[in-house]
Amino acid sequence: MRTSTAEVAYDEAFELGEGPLWLAGGRLIWVDILQGTVLAGTPDGDGTLTVDRRYDTGLHVGAALPLDGGGWLLAAGAGFAHLAPDGAVRVLAEPEGEQRGLVRMNDAKCDPAGRLWAGSMAYDETPGAGSLFRVDLDGSVTRVLRGRQISNGIGWSPDGRTVYHADSGHGVLYHAPYDVDRGEIGTLRPLLEPAPADGVPDGLAVDAEGMLWVAFWGGAAVRRYDPAGRLLEEIRTGAPHTTSCCLGGTDGRTLFITSATAGLTHEQRAAAARSGKLLAARVDVPGPPARPFRGALPELTDRP
Repeated sequence: MRTSTAEVAYDEAFELGEGPLWLAGGRLIWVDILQGTVLAGTPDGDGTLTVDRRYDTGLHVGAALPLDGGGWLLAAGAGFAHLAPDGAVRVLAEPEGEQRGLVRMNDAKCDPAGRLWAGSMAYDETPGAGSLFRVDLDGSVTRVLRGRQISNGIGWSPDGRTVYHADSGHGVLYHAPYDVDRGEIGTLRPLLEPAPADGVPDGLAVDAEGMLWVAFWGGAAVRRYDPAGRLLEEIRTGAPHTTSCCLGGTDGRTLFITSATAGLTHEQRAAAARSGKLLAARVDVPGPPARPFRGALPELTDRP
């Protein structure tokens, strides 16, 4: 198995860095969930990155997905919100509104047809309190899966026929058949059930060969697997709580990695100075840019 080490790409420690996405226009976007910050930056060419936009949303934001018409659709708070290029935030549908303050949105990504899939979780990580939602192209929101604990990373095989979905509370990465035309998930089956010492599957990315890059919370690593779950490669991060990753850069061969300081003691943070920082590593196989959300925005709902 090949092993390498990531380097620091942006030297700022975030509380809960998450959701990195490489945009087709040549920018990286990621979030600090608990600070409600959305960041956008461009690579400098020397392995580092410069942040050129920083938005403070006032919401706990799990992910920011690009929109075809500009701006971002946020999985945030108790549901979804629109972030305009000028920083204005507009709250949209709130499927978890009845549990506002107890449950928040977490990781999200768009499928090959441009639908948005987004998960939720309880702040106290109560088993079964989370769900997986689908936002269809007509803007309708459907609760597809209940009983999630920490609904997390999601991605699709290059042909779109397999979906991968992590539940960090279960400590499992699942896979299932996927119907792109209907946006339907088949029966979820475990693909990875790592030992506790290896951490739990968090965010993920799928490369052009259909291999999975999986970030491990509590594992200080991102690991590459084939679709049968065989371990191929490991990138050590030096950040115990490694949260997610995406492939990008000018040639698609830079793996950008987010991490968190949340959940670490002062002593643990001091011993792992990379915690919370954006990291990067060069890899052999590229990956595509993030798919934008191609549908109508979810309808506005009243906020109690």
